[in-house]
Amino acid sequence: MIGFIGLGNIGAPMARRLLDRPDELVVLDVAAAATAPFAAEGATVAATPAELAARARVISIVVRDEAQVADVLDGPDGLLAAATAGTVVAVHSTISAEGAVALAERASAAGVDLVDAPISGGAMGAHEGTLAVMVGGSDDAVERARPVLERYASLVVHCGPVGQGTRMKIARNLITFASFAAVGEAQRLAQAAGLDVAALGDVVRHSDRVTGGAGAIMLRPDASVMADDDGLRPIFAHTAALGTKDLELAAELGDGLNVDTPVAELARRLLAPALGLESYPEP
Repeated sequence: MIGFIGLGNIGAPMARRLLDRPDELVVLDVAAAATAPFAAEGATVAATPAELAARARVISIVVRDEAQVADVLDGPDGLLAAATAGTVVAVHSTISAEGAVALAERASAAGVDLVDAPISGGAMGAHEGTLAVMVGGSDDAVERARPVLERYASLVVHCGPVGQGTRMKIARNLITFASFAAVGEAQRLAQAAGLDVAALGDVVRHSDRVTGGAGAIMLRPDASVMADDDGLRPIFAHTAALGTKDLELAAELGDGLNVDTPVAELARRLLAPALGLESYPEP
């Protein structure tokens, strides 16, 4: 059977992707209202993590933070109190890489394989079954979990040993939230210029769908300075030249409108190194 713990905004739609075989699904959440729809469709509702672990052999966890993951795993009536040797626990909550390693060691002592498996794609991806899952764990544990993960994810990437899934999620989220900082600066600049900020959002979403956004330049196997004969160098050099020009224009527009543009200034300094054309400047 499959176990699922945490039926919130992300967890519930993920777990619903497992309801095609409700007799094989056992769920748990602190809120009875969250488990009721699953019970109505034939899934089993457990009262404790231990009760769930006594039934399930692959268990997914989507709770708030590392403390809650630790409690679910090794607290009173936790999973490790009843899990059968060979059970795989996939932690989808974003925790620290060091925490994932420590939890995996505690699980291993009980014969349980814990994999860190943070997700990307948000509520939309959870509802559509198109999440990306970044997994850290042994080859065997990841392959045993994969059939379950692929029920709610269209991309499952094995990143290496435990902790590596979390490290990839951290790197991925750096892109997201650094981009949000740039968005804030761009919106302030657009507003000061008398532009429709919502229309700017329409343009960004449209063009990112066409170009692939930031991921479109993530084509290289490493982050070192590229060789002179690298086939991407002319393309990226052209991108750097255009980008530098546009970032300079953004900074000039900010100066004229009395809008600070620190993100544009930093991006102008770091764009060429980010594209692998030169080394990063000394701090």
